[in-house]
Amino acid sequence: MRGAPPRCRGDAAAWEGAVRRQMYANEGVVGTAGHPRAVGYGPFEGEMQLYANEAPPPSAPVPMAPPGAALAAGLLFFPGLFLLGKAALRRLRCPEPHAAILAARLVSSVQAVMASTAGYIISSSCHHVIDDQHWLAGAYPQFAVPYFIYDVYAMFLCHWHRGRVKGHEVAPPPSLRAAAGAYLRKDLLMVLHHAAMVLVCFPVATLWRQGKGDFFLGCLLMAELSTPFVCLGKVLILYQRQHTILHKLNGVALLVTFLLCRVLLFPYLYWAYGRQRGLPLLQVPGALPPAYNAAAAALLAPQLYWFALICRGAWRLFRTPPPPPRQPP
Repeated sequence: MRGAPPRCRGDAAAWEGAVRRQMYANEGVVGTAGHPRAVGYGPFEGEMQLYANEAPPPSAPVPMAPPGAALAAGLLFFPGLFLLGKAALRRLRCPEPHAAILAARLVSSVQAVMASTAGYIISSSCHHVIDDQHWLAGAYPQFAVPYFIYDVYAMFLCHWHRGRVKGHEVAPPPSLRAAAGAYLRKDLLMVLHHAAMVLVCFPVATLWRQGKGDFFLGCLLMAELSTPFVCLGKVLILYQRQHTILHKLNGVALLVTFLLCRVLLFPYLYWAYGRQRGLPLLQVPGALPPAYNAAAAALLAPQLYWFALICRGAWRLFRTPPPPPRQPP
């Protein structure tokens, strides 16, 4: 861009400023307040050059839902969906035990699909694994925490009705205390998992993080992707369809999704952090505070236990031949 030669130092400064503003406007590097972003001088007088490592513009503030709105929505949604599903199944003449179990599996599957979808949206939107934010990372944990409280009760209902489903309707029902004791003995690890989600993971996700690590939270939410296959498998067993092709295909899908989304998830999180920091995978644990590694180990341990149970079930499923068809009398 050319102009008349300046007559004095003041005119030279004004002329150079006009040249800069025009070049900033042409290059699209004017900041939000009208100031240029990371621009420097080239080797010649009057020539401008953009720095290759210029800092990105400040991101827009992440919109937030009103405090408590997502929590209240979850308190209404999950129990309400259970009651609606159970009532609909009863209208279809489904027995009470079956209706309760099927409604509970429906709610678990819906929550899993919603969590996995939210997790994918969050993780795919965060290019910087530490600093990038998405509003779902603050809203969905509040929406989902009532589910874990509800699900403890729903699992107890399933345990209460399971004996009646298996043909023991004529037997007197056990006392509430005996049923609760048997339920805790059978599903203690799952109850402890749900309690940890409410008492530990929820405060960490909503308060302690302070807006950092939305990418990791999104990846952890996608661990729920295997839950619908768990629910479908239990429904097939409920209706004695465990020797069908559908049950075997569901078992393979459960094995693959659980391995990818719950077991290999943790090495992937370490790798993603190392890639952001420029560290090899094996050096990432040493670069993190010990509390972070301890928390990851505590989350991974039950996943390994459940994965071992899934592998044992898959081995039995594919090793055991189907029972021969009954001969007509």
